[in-house]
Amino acid sequence: MDTRKLAYFVKIVDSGSITKAAAALHVAQPALSQQVSSLETELKQRLLIRSKQGVEPTAAGHTLYRHSQTILRLVEQARLDVAASGAAPSGRVSIAIAPYSMASSLTPRIISEVNRRYPDIVLHLTEIYGGVLSEAIKNGRLDMALIYEPGPIRGVQFTTLIVEDLYLIVNAGRELPVGPDAGTITLEEASTLGLFLPEQIHTLRQVVQAGIEGKGLKLHLVGEVESVPSLTRLLRSDLGATILPKSAADALFHEEDFRVLRIVDPALQCKIALCTPDHEPLSEAGSAVLLVLKEMLQEMLRSKYQPLSDGARETP
Repeated sequence: MDTRKLAYFVKIVDSGSITKAAAALHVAQPALSQQVSSLETELKQRLLIRSKQGVEPTAAGHTLYRHSQTILRLVEQARLDVAASGAAPSGRVSIAIAPYSMASSLTPRIISEVNRRYPDIVLHLTEIYGGVLSEAIKNGRLDMALIYEPGPIRGVQFTTLIVEDLYLIVNAGRELPVGPDAGTITLEEASTLGLFLPEQIHTLRQVVQAGIEGKGLKLHLVGEVESVPSLTRLLRSDLGATILPKSAADALFHEEDFRVLRIVDPALQCKIALCTPDHEPLSEAGSAVLLVLKEMLQEMLRSKYQPLSDGARETP
C-alpha cells in the first residue's frame, strides 16, 4: 500500500474537506480525489462520505485513518532512526502528565535532566486526562504518560508505580469533626462537604464517586475544576474541599493555609502509573527519556513515599 496515498487520506480526514486538503498539500483536487478512489478500489470499501459540508470517514475510513497514523509515524521514525544511527538520541518526545498528581510537580526536573543527558532531544509536555490520553498514545500522538491508572485499556500498558491513600484537602480555618485518629476524617464526614473534583472522565473522580456511592452516601459536588491555580484559590476562599493522594497534596497544597486529612472508614486508594503503547516500540529518543523518567520516579518514591512492595506491576 502506497504510504503517499495514506498521507493524503489522513490529511483529508484531518481537514474535513478535500478542497482544504488539496490546498494544504499543493495537489490538484481531482488528483487527490483520484487517490482516494484508488484506495477505495484497493480496499473494496467506501472510505469517505461526501456532502456539501465536507467529508466524514465511514467506519472503514476510521479504521484506515487509525492504522495510517501508526504506519506513517513508523515510517517517519524509521527515517529519523536511520539518519541518527550511531549518534546520540535526538528528536521529539511527547509526555503527558495527569493534572492533580504528584507527577505534575516533576516537570522542571524532567526538563533539566533530559536536557543535561540528551541535549538533542526536544520534550513536549502536556497535561491531559486518562481516557483521552490513552487514545492519543494508541494513535501515536503521544509517546508516554504519567496518570491515575484507569484499569485495562486495549493498545496501552500501565506500569503501576505507587498505590496511595486519598486525603481531604480543606481550608485550614474550616471546623471539621475529629476522626478516629489524629489527621483523619471518615468518608461519611468528607462526603457532607462540598467538593471540587475533575470531570467524570478523570479516574480520580471515578474513584471518589464510587467510594462515596458504594457507602450509600451522596456526592456533594460544588463544581468541576481542572485547573490547579483555580482550585487553590477556591479552597483558600473556603468555598469547598477536594480529595487527592498525599503526594499530590504535598506538591500542590504545601502552604499552611490548608488542612490535609487522610480519609478512613473506609480508606480510598488510587494508583499512579506509567502509560506506554503496547503495539509498537518507542523511538530511541523515547526509550532514553523513559529511562530517565523511571529513574527519577523511583528515586522520589524511595525518598518520600511507599512504592509497591512487590515492585511495579504491568497491566496489559
